[in-house]
Amino acid sequence: MSTAAVRVSHSAQAVRPFRKPPKVRKFLKRDENGLPVPHVRNLIVRDTHPCRLMDHYYTTLQDNLMYMTYNHESGTPPPPRQIRLTYDPNDPYTKNRYNPPVGGSQAGKKPAPPTTSENVVRLEKIVIHSMIKEAITNRSNLLGLIAAFRAMSGETEGGGGRPSSDGVQIVKGKKNVGGWMRPGLPVGAKVELKGPKMYEFLGTLVEFVLPRIREFPGIVMPPASSTMKSPSGVAGVVSFGLPPEAMGYFPQIEVNLDSYPKSYGMHIHFVTNAVGIGAQNRARALVSGFQIPFARK
Repeated sequence: MSTAAVRVSHSAQAVRPFRKPPKVRKFLKRDENGLPVPHVRNLIVRDTHPCRLMDHYYTTLQDNLMYMTYNHESGTPPPPRQIRLTYDPNDPYTKNRYNPPVGGSQAGKKPAPPTTSENVVRLEKIVIHSMIKEAITNRSNLLGLIAAFRAMSGETEGGGGRPSSDGVQIVKGKKNVGGWMRPGLPVGAKVELKGPKMYEFLGTLVEFVLPRIREFPGIVMPPASSTMKSPSGVAGVVSFGLPPEAMGYFPQIEVNLDSYPKSYGMHIHFVTNAVGIGAQNRARALVSGFQIPFARK
């Protein structure tokens, strides 16, 4: 047999089709949602790459915030002031009566904890939520919003083997409002981001979405004359809203924008561990360290 014939025979064997796949003898079980359950149990997806913004916080921003928010206290701090109640709690005639403290609510008067290296202000989670009024009459109007939130956040219920991941949650009404809102009626959706997913969303927001919003001045701050001794001033939560056209600026949505019925506006809340008087300013200093602008009225 010639060399050319040998080459032709080898090439014919090389292009021979593969065998048929083996038959499935045991099908996968399905959960309550009808999704297949893999044979591998306790599958946990780890991080595939370091998070840039997380490294930026622990290498640079944390030290700067410690320097900016440090409040030196010499000696032993004084004991907390005893809050007197309106009625004597030992009086049997007023035992079951509503007994508020004298001077009103103490929520906005809570002092800040001592500054240490363990309680430097940090970002705990990001909450994104949106409300659709049309979902009151037809709950199927929430499907587009749920799909958009899943694409933007990358979160699903128990995704990656993380039991702390609740995915996109349905927001339901809690009380009757004007005859059109009833308890238990779905009106919107929300998603909570923690860990690397939180920093990935923050990086996408800062680098792709906010620079493309036309005439975006920044997160509007209250006037300088406003008091910081309010419940919102001691909460340590920075909130702002995005218009519906901003949803199309997310890269996960922009590549397939026509598959969504419409664009949705949303509210974004940066939840930090700052508490006490001045917590709002410490939370704003943290968020501004991630290149999110602020503007004063």
